Amino acid sequence: MERQLISHLAHRDHPIAAPVSGAHVTRLLRRARLPESARILDLGCGEAAWTLRALALYEDATADGVDISADGLKAAEERADAQGVWERIRLHGRPAADFPVAEQYDLVLCVGATHAFGGLVPTAEHVRRYLKPNGLALIGEGFWEREPTPEALARLGSRPDEFHDLPGTVAAAESAGFDTVYAYTSDLSEWDDYEWSWTGTLLRWANEHPGPDADAARAAAREHRDAWLHGYRGVLGFVTLLLQHNGQPSQ
Repeated sequence: MERQLISHLAHRDHPIAAPVSGAHVTRLLRRARLPESARILDLGCGEAAWTLRALALYEDATADGVDISADGLKAAEERADAQGVWERIRLHGRPAADFPVAEQYDLVLCVGATHAFGGLVPTAEHVRRYLKPNGLALIGEGFWEREPTPEALARLGSRPDEFHDLPGTVAAAESAGFDTVYAYTSDLSEWDDYEWSWTGTLLRWANEHPGPDADAARAAAREHRDAWLHGYRGVLGFVTLLLQHNGQPSQ
């Protein structure tokens, strides 16, 4: 079973593909205070949960969503239709890093998808290219809540330098010519809700769809759950930074 399909199935009950509650997604989007007729770009949008919520909040905004997951984009299209905003969003099936800089946006999102650009700093530098003067970015990134143990690193398949601590994460994002004008740090209950949803939804699907795909889904869910419970729970944090381009060059 392809990894993209596993991820799509696992997010069925938690379409926000990050450890952030719906209430805090709304809080961050409201804090952006977008102008009339705002243009929004979501790089690595998945099922476009953030952008669809933004379109509900800003009724004259329009958006582009970019992702490589056909299943995710199909779900986004269905939700946009159900929400009555399908005319205000265009979905693009391509790598986020290859999306052309054809116009400028008021808000660019990249939440939990910095790997598509090779890390936080390259992501921030790339995002900046799409922004209008004083435009905003919402970037969600992991950080070390505490120094990772060798076991946590092994289960994550990570390196100690793959993430910063929280101050280092803020500094790295700002090095690309941004000011942090707001941020939200996910708490443990949000992580738990996200991880139990991810693993439990996948296991339930496996039980209800017996066969080779079910075996692959069950193995993925148990591997993921073990990595979380015995490795990175309470070690890996997640912060969503609301950044404003300040017109300064990268440091």
